[in-house]
Amino acid sequence: MDLKIELKKRADFFNKQLEKFLQGGSPETLYNAMRHLPLAGGKRLRPVLSMISCEAVNGDVVKVIPLSIACELAHNFTLVHDDIMDKSKMRRGLPSVHIKYGESTALIAGDLLFDKAFESMHKTTGDLNIFKNVEYGLIDCIREISEGQQLDMEFEKRKIVSEEEYFEMIRKKTAVFFQYAAEAGAILGGANSEQSNALSQYGLNLGLGFQVWDDYLDVSSNLETLGKDIGNDIRNGKKTLIACHCLKNAKGEDKKILDKIFGNLYANDEQVKNIYNLFRKTGSAEYAKDKAINFANNAKKALNILPDSDAKQLLASLADYSINRNK
Repeated sequence: MDLKIELKKRADFFNKQLEKFLQGGSPETLYNAMRHLPLAGGKRLRPVLSMISCEAVNGDVVKVIPLSIACELAHNFTLVHDDIMDKSKMRRGLPSVHIKYGESTALIAGDLLFDKAFESMHKTTGDLNIFKNVEYGLIDCIREISEGQQLDMEFEKRKIVSEEEYFEMIRKKTAVFFQYAAEAGAILGGANSEQSNALSQYGLNLGLGFQVWDDYLDVSSNLETLGKDIGNDIRNGKKTLIACHCLKNAKGEDKKILDKIFGNLYANDEQVKNIYNLFRKTGSAEYAKDKAINFANNAKKALNILPDSDAKQLLASLADYSINRNK
């Protein structure tokens, strides 16, 4: 069973449902801005994860489509706002929404994506109590993502951030969405509590590993591969796991270089490259890589209680993919 083929099959089915859901709307400029990022592609990991989790407990995938759309739109709403805050010019190989449509329209488009996420959720059919449980989960998820984003910004202003603080920040900002998608997909698929808890732990570890691997990719890839700005994390003083480790372990002249350049908005490309090299020299990049691999392994262990199935195998392969991808 080929992971890429299976993911694409589900993503293609999902994309058709998403395009249909996002049709129309006026003023046209606003709705075009709203559609710009969701219809630009992307890995679709969150919606596909909810679908596969439903399959893993023998559920009906059609029932999780409203949830899948809600997950993708809520995720994209955070990306639109993140790009404005980070001043990122590209996303998914295209101009960011605020670059193409202007910052004010981009802000409203992000708000509209948030609205459309809950509109989709209310198309969920079945038991009302189960729906309320899943919807409250999305509310909690978005709250934690907001808290995580604020922590991320506050960390940029601090000289030192501990590893424990970093992991709490990415748990909130990134991992909770993977955790929610996996758990909610299982719940709508009819999972028992043991199964839904296992998929919750799977999603949490998958998300942590995914984010740490993203940090690693930013110091091991280039613009053509990632399709987004590189070097922003250095100039903004972003406290990735790699940066936290390097700030703690750099000594002597290396520490002086780090103090001078890291967090300098006006650092040139050569200076940014020096910090990348320093991340490798201190072993910080390799340290993050090992952590990501460990999270992926923990995700796979969480699947042990599930019955053997193609879906279970796909989830295990997805954990491996999260720390083997190049973008």
